Amino acid sequence: MNFAPRAPPRHRRWDAGRLIRTMGAVLANVTEAFEWTDTNREWLIHKPLEVLVYIVVALLLRWAAHRFIDRAANRKRKAPPGNGRRNTDASRREERRDQRRKTLASVFKSTVSLILLTWVVLTVLSIIGLNVAPFIASAGIVGIAIGWGAQSLVRDFLSGIFMLLEDQYGVGDVVDLGDAIGTVETVGLRVTTVRGIDGTLWYVRNGEVLRVGNFSQGYAVAVIDIALARPVNVTEAARIIEETAAAAVLDDAIREHLLEAPTMLGVDQTTAYTVTLRLTARVRAGSQWAVQRYINSKVLTALEAADITIHAENARQ
Repeated sequence: MNFAPRAPPRHRRWDAGRLIRTMGAVLANVTEAFEWTDTNREWLIHKPLEVLVYIVVALLLRWAAHRFIDRAANRKRKAPPGNGRRNTDASRREERRDQRRKTLASVFKSTVSLILLTWVVLTVLSIIGLNVAPFIASAGIVGIAIGWGAQSLVRDFLSGIFMLLEDQYGVGDVVDLGDAIGTVETVGLRVTTVRGIDGTLWYVRNGEVLRVGNFSQGYAVAVIDIALARPVNVTEAARIIEETAAAAVLDDAIREHLLEAPTMLGVDQTTAYTVTLRLTARVRAGSQWAVQRYINSKVLTALEAADITIHAENARQ
């Protein structure tokens, strides 16, 4: 018996060789299909890299601009040494500056981001071969339409920006905005909130503010009008009022508010039944009402002690 191993079938060797030749042909076709040309190289390498570079540059510029704006907005001044009243005033001014800086910083950061985004979008469109002129023209038309339809909103924002830049008022200021009079609680780009003396919180649109009277900037003048009943010795009454006011401003209750000594202006107005004397004093901004009330009470007490009749309407005040 012959136990020699049999040779493998020929068709198996033929199948393996055919498979190898087929795979070689496929690889050759794939290589030929993906052969790098100038067009392929431009769209698959050059243009994506160029777009990526512009995006990275825009992000770096945005980060640097925002960091610069934040550092400028968070820069705080060292509080000057002083007593309690001065420290309170300084704290209010710092709070006002802080909110103003934050609001302006938010506006500047949004503006920078919008400019960079527009620049990147237009640049990318230009890189991929699109004509950006129609987009710019369309954006201009859309902007005009939006501005015309929402002109009151745009006016509110623009007025708010200019109010902040010009520092017309800030948090803690006592202001007169026409229909609303009170203390400013918040200052926004569109709306300013004012707390009235009766506790009412007024929401005032910045675009509707035509005039601003600020009682808290610089200095104020306390005006004390004393109406005396006729007949009266005007010279004697004026002397008593002036001396009483000069002594009152030395009291601890209002001494810190005074910037100048009180001045007797004399007769302010007369009627058939009264003579009104006016006295003024320059004081710190926002403290004029407290000084007026204090001096009024001292003057009325001194005039009553001197048997000088005060007009009934003035006495009720």
